[in-house]
Amino acid sequence: MNIVIIIIAAGVASIITLFSGFGLGTMLTPVFALIFPIEIAVALTGVVHFFNNIFKLGLLGKHAQWSVVLQFGVPSVLGAFFGAKLLLSLTVFEPIAQYEIFGIIHFIAPLKLIIAVLMIYFAFAEMFPKLQSFQPSKKSLPAGGLLSGFFGGLSGHQGALRSAFLIRYELGKEQFLATGIVIACFVDITRLSLYSTQFLASNAMQHWEIVAAAVVSAFGGAYAGNRLLKKVTLALVQKIVAGLLLGIALALGSGLI
Repeated sequence: MNIVIIIIAAGVASIITLFSGFGLGTMLTPVFALIFPIEIAVALTGVVHFFNNIFKLGLLGKHAQWSVVLQFGVPSVLGAFFGAKLLLSLTVFEPIAQYEIFGIIHFIAPLKLIIAVLMIYFAFAEMFPKLQSFQPSKKSLPAGGLLSGFFGGLSGHQGALRSAFLIRYELGKEQFLATGIVIACFVDITRLSLYSTQFLASNAMQHWEIVAAAVVSAFGGAYAGNRLLKKVTLALVQKIVAGLLLGIALALGSGLI
């Protein structure tokens, strides 16, 4: 039953991710956490995330804006390194509160709450342009890359913050998605190289069939999403990003995921 849930979650999340630039790690990590400890769940999600990004790179990579990749991606790699190192030293994040719904206990974690606040800010800034105090410039790209890479290495939540920054930089629809994919590949390589010791120590890859099933399902979702991509506009992509930022932020901050 667990593998069925993971297959469905990976496929649906992959379709959403192709349009928004994020969502696969955020949605898949809590599903893996049903089976594995959280630090292993983050690492296994990273494997699926990486192979899915390589597949999407083949579909859209030619549209990447390399100047943005360098300015945003290099700091992302640096941030991912420090975030992954911190994850390996902090395997348990003490919750600040907990509550119960339908017999299930949910924990409000400090890390998720911080990410949620940032995501809510970007979501409202995207939905209500008049409230935007942040104006995109080349100077802010490295800071955004460092921030999104750090949280990517620490908790796997890199895509939401990355998309929140990149959506503001006057990129075309394909450029926005492809640029994010290239940067995500860099971050995934960095954090997976650090997670490798955790894999060997935990024997998590003995469940390779679960990971393989999730990867194949994610490929199918990415392929389906790419077929639909020509039918959507950048304005729709922006709305999807804003809506998902807000929804996932609320779920993260409240401890639902």
